Amino acid sequence: MGSASQWARDTFGDLAGELADIIPACLVRAHERARSGQEGVHTQTLEAYGHGLHAVQYEELAAGLEGFGETLSLKGRKVVVVRGHPIYPLRYAKKNVPVTEARLRKGTGFRAELIRRYGPPPMQPAFDLDWGDLEESEAQPDLDLLPEETRLVLVAYACSLEQGVMRIEWGSAELRSQDRRLLWHQHEPLTPGT
Repeated sequence: MGSASQWARDTFGDLAGELADIIPACLVRAHERARSGQEGVHTQTLEAYGHGLHAVQYEELAAGLEGFGETLSLKGRKVVVVRGHPIYPLRYAKKNVPVTEARLRKGTGFRAELIRRYGPPPMQPAFDLDWGDLEESEAQPDLDLLPEETRLVLVAYACSLEQGVMRIEWGSAELRSQDRRLLWHQHEPLTPGT
């Protein structure tokens, strides 16, 4: 079992070391499955890889983390909640760049609302000019399945068909509205296993 940081031990207790070993192995298996799918369809584009990776990342994490917590279906994807912390994967890049460059494609939708609602409170709250709700947010009923005190743990990773899983980090981040960037309050590397 791997060593775990103080943040990981504070977050997951005695499970931290096991989780730090299991999560990278799950993402490596997800990449291998997606690569196999891409090779199987022989397309010139990487659609099969990208869509496959998106789907299997949840499946592999749910299988690897079975027994560590409660598994919920959020937007049709299995997400495991360990000690009040949903472990949610996010492929943020196709090349080896720091997790501090991570940003979402869209500032709306399920993933954005999940991070806003269950991520850490903003480091610098926005000014409240009382102009009403300028941003329309879509209703995300699956988010109501999570208790209010839930705190999201993002597992952000860089991965490509050619290079595999290059970088994995876990931690907590807020979503900045103006540029869809993740502002990490805490993040630390997980070592990809084989």
